[in-house]
Amino acid sequence: MKGRIFSGMRPTGRLHIGHLSVLENWVKLQDEYECVFGIVDWHALTTAFDNPEEVRKNIKEMLLDWLSAGIDPNKSIIMVQSHVKQHAELHLLLSMITPLSWLERVPTYKDQIQQLGKQGKDISTYGFLGYPLLMAADILVYKADTVPVGEDQLPHLEFTREIARRFNYLYQKEVFPEPQAILSKIPLLPGIDKRKMSKSYDNYIAMASDLAEIQAKVRLMVTDPNRIKKNDPGNPEVCVVHTYHQIYNPTEVEDIGETCKKGSIGCVACKKILAEKLANYLSPIMERRNYYSERPELLDEILEEGSKKAQVLTEKTLEEVRDVMGV
Repeated sequence: MKGRIFSGMRPTGRLHIGHLSVLENWVKLQDEYECVFGIVDWHALTTAFDNPEEVRKNIKEMLLDWLSAGIDPNKSIIMVQSHVKQHAELHLLLSMITPLSWLERVPTYKDQIQQLGKQGKDISTYGFLGYPLLMAADILVYKADTVPVGEDQLPHLEFTREIARRFNYLYQKEVFPEPQAILSKIPLLPGIDKRKMSKSYDNYIAMASDLAEIQAKVRLMVTDPNRIKKNDPGNPEVCVVHTYHQIYNPTEVEDIGETCKKGSIGCVACKKILAEKLANYLSPIMERRNYYSERPELLDEILEEGSKKAQVLTEKTLEEVRDVMGV
């Protein structure tokens, strides 16, 4: 019997190629697990509550990105969090048994308040404090036993396990499994300026980029600052272009690195090769995206069908939870 996975993303805008390795991992997991993938729009509202129209618009954009990366609605359930009200009900019921101190000690809580506070964003809200519990409800409502995560997300998953243990202990019934992590070995792809890739820095390459966009972004990539002239020896280890070659041009990266060190290839030529390789890599993704973009009715059908399937699964869980809690 296959295990069950739940994972999700907040619809905060166009996905960039830093997200692509996560999605490619999801694509592989579809054949090994029963997968539920959620566009978690309520989570987006914890920080974008003052811009709901943007969240709503980004739902379809995210779905397009997922489908273009190869997420298959015939293999996986694709749903929108707010379309499956059982998520909210389980979150409410679990909030009755969750100690406040558990939420306050989540590592990212104070950090996020400070970081977003510097941007002029006030997120000292009940919803933001409780988002780890909503995340736990997202996982537990499907009785997911496995969650693909990066190492930075392990504290959130441990919090989910603690909630499952507490619920099962309080009501003396094994309602929820304790979900285990699949640690995703995903390469960290820097932004074109060598900082963390982020929409807020405008240093990203969107998954849905065409050749012209890719070329424009690659031209801006940071190279060896000590290399002034075309024939100067370069240091590939400090060059963002070389990092991208390692991922998107593995067959040529060694040769390119050596010619760079000898000063036999200039940065302009090196960037031109990368832009072509990157465009070739993203080409089938763009083809799938165009296919679905031209069929908006298909997007509606996928989300409607996914939500129906998700409601069936989650309602079974809620019936059990209501029974043991006496509501």
